[in-house]
Amino acid sequence: MPLFKRKPFGLAEPPEDLESNELVYQVRFTKEIFRDYQEYMNRINLYRQRVWMCKSTGKSNLTYEEALVSENHAIQKVQQLPNELVVPALRIIQFSMLSLRDLADLIAKKLQKDLFVGAQLYGKKDGGLYPCRVLKLVGNGGDKIQYEVAWVVKNKKTTESSILLGEDLVWKKPPFSRNILKSFIRESTCRSIPWVLHEKLAQKHGILTDPPKELQSRFFFQDGQLVNRMKKRKNENRNNAGIQEENEQSGKSKRMKEETGKSDAVKNKKEENNHPKEEPVKYPVDDLLLQPGPDDTLFTDRPSPSRDFSVPMDCVGDLLMVWDFCSSFSRLLNLWPFSLEDFENAICHKDSNLVLIAETHSALLRLLIKDNGEYSLALQKRKRKPKISLITWTEYICDFLEMVNNTELCTYMSTIKRGHYGLLDANAKLGVLRELVSHALETDIIRGKLDEHIEQRQALGATRRGEALEYARKKREEKERLKGESGAGVMKENSVESTGSNPHIAENGNPIIETGEMVAEVISSRQSNAVYNRRQLDCPSKKTEENQNVDPKAKAENMANSNEKEAQKQITGDKKEAEEKKSKEKREQRREYFEREMDKRSIRTNPLGKDRDYNRYWWFRRDGRIFVESSDAKQWGYYSSKEEVDALMGSLNCKGLRERALQKQLEKFYGKICLELQKKSKDLAHKIALEEAVLRRSTRVRAPPRENPANSFLNYVNKWKED
Repeated sequence: MPLFKRKPFGLAEPPEDLESNELVYQVRFTKEIFRDYQEYMNRINLYRQRVWMCKSTGKSNLTYEEALVSENHAIQKVQQLPNELVVPALRIIQFSMLSLRDLADLIAKKLQKDLFVGAQLYGKKDGGLYPCRVLKLVGNGGDKIQYEVAWVVKNKKTTESSILLGEDLVWKKPPFSRNILKSFIRESTCRSIPWVLHEKLAQKHGILTDPPKELQSRFFFQDGQLVNRMKKRKNENRNNAGIQEENEQSGKSKRMKEETGKSDAVKNKKEENNHPKEEPVKYPVDDLLLQPGPDDTLFTDRPSPSRDFSVPMDCVGDLLMVWDFCSSFSRLLNLWPFSLEDFENAICHKDSNLVLIAETHSALLRLLIKDNGEYSLALQKRKRKPKISLITWTEYICDFLEMVNNTELCTYMSTIKRGHYGLLDANAKLGVLRELVSHALETDIIRGKLDEHIEQRQALGATRRGEALEYARKKREEKERLKGESGAGVMKENSVESTGSNPHIAENGNPIIETGEMVAEVISSRQSNAVYNRRQLDCPSKKTEENQNVDPKAKAENMANSNEKEAQKQITGDKKEAEEKKSKEKREQRREYFEREMDKRSIRTNPLGKDRDYNRYWWFRRDGRIFVESSDAKQWGYYSSKEEVDALMGSLNCKGLRERALQKQLEKFYGKICLELQKKSKDLAHKIALEEAVLRRSTRVRAPPRENPANSFLNYVNKWKED
C-alpha cells in the first residue's frame, strides 16, 4: 500500500449496519465506502494531494492512485526474477547491515555468477561472442561448472547446442537493473538496517530467522519484531524520568488541572458545536459528484441542439469524418472544397452521375493509385487505365470493393455495376467513402504530408517561442538600463551636494592642499557664517522680505525652464506610449499570423471537450457550427447561432473537471466561432432572399431547378481537377 508522508496509511472501515439497497459513495481505486458525501470528498481530496510515496520504488511526490500504479508495475517486474535466484538473493538480504543501494549492487554482482536455465547470455565460440540460451546444468567438470547452451540466431530461434564452461559465458548487460532489485528488497522485508525478511517468506524458503551472533548483542526479537537494545534502554530511562517528574508535579497541579479542565471542556464543547471541523472541498472535482451549493452562480438552461439532419442519425459521424478529411487535404487530393450542407444534400440525392459525389470518389481513388500500393497492383492485374473519368468511376469503385472484400459493402456491387449508384441509401454511400478514407490515411502520401505538417508546426512553435524570449530579453535590458540611469542621477546629485558643502574639494573634484593662510581664511569664514546664521535666526522676517524682492526676470526664466522640461517629458512619454502601442499591435499581428499558419497545417480535429454527461462537443473551422455527440455516439445535434453558444457557455459549471476544460476551449475559440456563425447566418439569409425572389416570379419565367440556391450542390465544379 502507498505510504502517507513515508508512513503506512490505513484505509477507512466500511460503515456498520450497511443495507444492501442503501446508496453510498465509493472510492474507485480503494473500494472504500462512505455514507456522508463530505467525508467522501475529504478522502478524495487527500488522495489527490502529492504527499504519497510508492512503497516498492521509493518514488515520492505522487498522488495515491499514481503510487498504487507504480507499486503494481514494480511488483510485476519483481515477479520476473527467476525462482532459482530468489533464495540466494533472500539469503544475502537477511540481517544485512548495508544501505539499500549497496545491498542492491551486492546482489546484482553475486547473481551474475549464478547462471540459471533460460538465461540469455553470450558464449565464446570460434574466437567470438554469440548469443545463446542456457538449457541445463550438465555437471561439474572438476572444479568448474559446465552448462548446455543453445545458440540463438537472428529470428530468436535456437540451432545447435554446445557445452560450455561457466567462464566462457558472459552477460552483455546485467540481468536485472538496480531499481528492480531495490523493489524486490523493499517488497521482501519488514525492517531496514538490519534488513529483516517477512516471517512467512523466510519460513517458505527455509531461511533462518534468528539474528547472527554478531548482532545478538545489539538486537533481539520481541513480539515478532527486531528491537535495538540500546534504543530500548534509552526509551525506558526517558519513561522512568518522565514518570518521576509527573509524580512530583501531580500533587501541585492536580487541583489546578481539575479546575481548568472543567472550564476547557465546556469551551471545547461549545466550539465544536458552533464550528464543526470540515475540510473545504477543493475544486474542480468530477462533474457527476457536484451538488448545488449556496455560493453557486445562476446557470442558464442548456439549449437543446438542433437535429434536423438529412442523413440518418447513425450516419452523421461518418458524414462529418469524410467531409473533414476531404476539406483538410483538398489541395493534396486536387479536390475543390465544398460545404457540409452541399455534401449532405449530395449524399441524399438520387442522381447516379452527380459531379460532387463522382469527383470525391475519383479523388480518393487517384490517391490510392499514386501510392502504388495494393489497389494499384489490383488495377494492373485487371489492365485498367490509371485515368478515372465521370463515366468509368463506378468501375474503379467495384474494383476497390472486391479488393477490400467487406461482406457488407460487397452486397452493393450489383447495384453499382448496373449504374444505379444514386439509388443506394446514405448509409451505403458513406460506408464506401469511410472505407476509402481509412485506406487513404494509410498511404505514404498522406503520412508524408502529416509528417511535413508536424515539422512545420514545430518550426512555427520554435519561432514563436524565440520571439517571445527575445521580447522578454529586451524588456529586461530596458528595465535594467532605466534602473541604472536613475541610480546614476541620484549619485550625481549627491556628489554635487557634497562638493558644494565641502570647502576642501575643488570644482574638478581634486582635494585642495591646505596652507597656514588657507586654514586661517577657512576659520574666519566659518566664524562669519556662524554669526550670519545667528542673525538669520534672530531676524526671520528679513529673510522672507529678501525672498519676496527676487528679480522678476529670473523668476520668469525659472518658470519657462520648468515648463519646457514638463513639455519635453510629456513629448517623450507620448512617444514611449506610441512605441509601446505599436509594439503591442505588432505582437498581436504576429500571434494571429502564427495561429493562422498553425490552422493551415492542422493534423487532426479534436473535440473541444465533454460536459458532465460525457457528451462530446466538436467544432469544425470550415463549417462554424458546434456539433454535439452523445456519450454512446448514437445521437448528434448542433448549435448554429451565437445566442445558443452563449447559453451553452452559461450553463457550464466550472467546478467540474470536464465542463471546466470545455469552457476554457469555448472561451479560447469564442471569437472565431462567432465570426464563422455570423458569416453562415448572412449566407443563409441571402439564400432565403433569393429563394423568395424565385418564388415571386411568374411560372413562365421561373428559374430552372439547378439555379435554385438550395440546389447549389448540383452546380459543383472541381476547379483543381488534374488534366
